[in-house]
Amino acid sequence: MQMIATDTQITHWQRAWLYLLCGAVLAFLVVPCLLVIPMSLSADSFLHFPPRELSLRWYRSFLGSEDWMHGARISIEVAFATVVLATSLGTAGAYAIRQLDGRLAMAIRTIYMLPMIAPVILIAVGVFFVYARLGLNNSVEGLVLAHTLLALPYVVITVGSGLETYDMSQERVARSLGASRLKAFVQVTLPQIAPSIYSSLLFSFMTSFDETVIVLFVSGGDTSTLTRLMFENIRDQQDPTIAAISTLLLVVSTAALIVAQRLARRKVGE
Repeated sequence: MQMIATDTQITHWQRAWLYLLCGAVLAFLVVPCLLVIPMSLSADSFLHFPPRELSLRWYRSFLGSEDWMHGARISIEVAFATVVLATSLGTAGAYAIRQLDGRLAMAIRTIYMLPMIAPVILIAVGVFFVYARLGLNNSVEGLVLAHTLLALPYVVITVGSGLETYDMSQERVARSLGASRLKAFVQVTLPQIAPSIYSSLLFSFMTSFDETVIVLFVSGGDTSTLTRLMFENIRDQQDPTIAAISTLLLVVSTAALIVAQRLARRKVGE
């Protein structure tokens, strides 16, 4: 049965400009990312688009380089440590904010949001001078702490949104039946906000793995991350290795996003 639009309803044709605008924005965001894929398959010694000849030369160069592989290992180690620390602290912070009311909750939330509001370059300079006094420059521990600082706002926002839609009376019932606050949170609250936790894990990992500015200030030598090596490569050499790495990161990021979404949907379905 065909539905006829009334005078007060908006048809798809009247909304066509919005579709075109959204399509243009998506193209602007996606096309530059996709351009690195053919560039990574170039046989040339420098970045060139379109490639004149296809080759897997630069993928072999990346996978066979000890320096690149070491940087990748450092990035992965730091990212996983950041995920654990940022998700734990951010979830605890979001839970505390949910329990509080009024100005105190707003003040705590504002403090958590500061790393997102302040320019990263200013955070990097401040972290560098603090680390210089503490001896944490060029250390994996220093990278983890700095990346955790940047990831915390994303965790607080994501987990906080999950807690906003959660009925806290369920936890209070569990506590009234003898469960401790921690046990009630782990067994009652945590399973129901699991989709938000999955999303915060992804945000924390990608925030750490993609970070470049702070890394340029506080890492170097044996603690150089993959993003630092990529920055140095594009500055000094400009060979398609960076395009190959970017393509691999694009694939990994997309796969991680799909997995996180499926886990969240499966949990919601349960």
